[in-house]
Amino acid sequence: MPNFHSIHAPIRCVRTIFCASLLLLAGCTSYIPREKLYLPSTDNPAEATIKLVTIPLPVIAASPNEGITSGALTAFLAHNKDDEVTTLLAPQVTHNDNFGVTASLYGAFYLSPDRYAEFNLSRSGRINHDYELRVRDSYQLVNKLELNGFVFKLADGSSRFFGFNAKSPQQMETNYANDEYGYNISAGYKLGRHYQVTLGDRLRDVKIRPGAFGGLPDIKDKFSSATVPGIEGFTTHAMRISLSYSTLDNRDTPTSGGYTRISIEPTLKALGGAGDYRHYEVETKGFIPLSDGRYISVFRFMYNQTLGDTVPFLEQSIIGGETTLRGYGRNRFIDNSFLLCNLEERIRLFRWEVFSVTADWEVAPFIDLGAVMESLDMARKSDFEFNPGIGFRAIVRPNIVGRVDVGFGKDGPAVFVGLGYPF
Repeated sequence: MPNFHSIHAPIRCVRTIFCASLLLLAGCTSYIPREKLYLPSTDNPAEATIKLVTIPLPVIAASPNEGITSGALTAFLAHNKDDEVTTLLAPQVTHNDNFGVTASLYGAFYLSPDRYAEFNLSRSGRINHDYELRVRDSYQLVNKLELNGFVFKLADGSSRFFGFNAKSPQQMETNYANDEYGYNISAGYKLGRHYQVTLGDRLRDVKIRPGAFGGLPDIKDKFSSATVPGIEGFTTHAMRISLSYSTLDNRDTPTSGGYTRISIEPTLKALGGAGDYRHYEVETKGFIPLSDGRYISVFRFMYNQTLGDTVPFLEQSIIGGETTLRGYGRNRFIDNSFLLCNLEERIRLFRWEVFSVTADWEVAPFIDLGAVMESLDMARKSDFEFNPGIGFRAIVRPNIVGRVDVGFGKDGPAVFVGLGYPF
């Protein structure tokens, strides 16, 4: 399947919250009556007053595609009586030379270990916008049924296209804006203790418009619809079935266990899709703790195959970006298949309380190795990209991870800032 994290542009600057905020020397902790905060109720209610940590901070973010973004935000973290973060709100204002001023509001609500909601509202002075809502509920049927929903409307004027195959040269770099909307919903049912079968439905409508980088050729100046399907826009409507096996000790911040998933996703023209094609994907990852969890060796292997005629370029097998090859920008390599290996050593340096927030601080040297190819039997050693790098993380357990990952590829260094582990 395509890289959904790349398809839906990440919450770019808001996701600097923890990596940046825990380094600052400003912030305060207040205790406010619950009725004055109008927060969603949880299954672990707080006392009559809620601990609210307020952290004003600057925002500095950089990525290979967007460039440098700077500004300011204030993070509000509400805690329950067990001192766990139940609500995170972060209004912000930033500036980027290519998109102008951007105003955003990001929110995450951890209603219980089984229920979660996240939203982002963002609008730039030029081209970019991002409206997202994501929910997860695994409480139904005595925790056997897991429901997931994601709806979005976004435009990203920083998108890049270099051509197809593993040898697409940097000199062929073009720019465009993918203006799109859609949804991704799924229902998963547990079979026994470790297995889950999941049925999903995905809709995506994409318009390809001029991008924000005038110094780069527009995608339609170098490529045509005859050579790049979907360059004039496309619609995808796909069904999906997955079977997974998990022994992870925690979904968001795992320290031990393993996970394997096999997925099949057919896109059908009869259901409104751009064509008839199929995605096949296999993913496996493992977490091996040492020294009481201070060192965690992490690995992931993925294979993705796209079969069909005239598959839109953004629906093919894609690697590059903060969750795959971290030495390159998003969507750097595109072809019919990809093979990917990620290795990390997550090392806890210390546990530190800052602004009444207890965080584990990690450093994570990593290696990313991956390539796109027409099919697996046509993979060549010379096609693989080798990306060494290092990550810095702050973890507020059980559900929040702030990270900075610096990867090194042939196009130069790449820096990604985000929430959540990359895999």
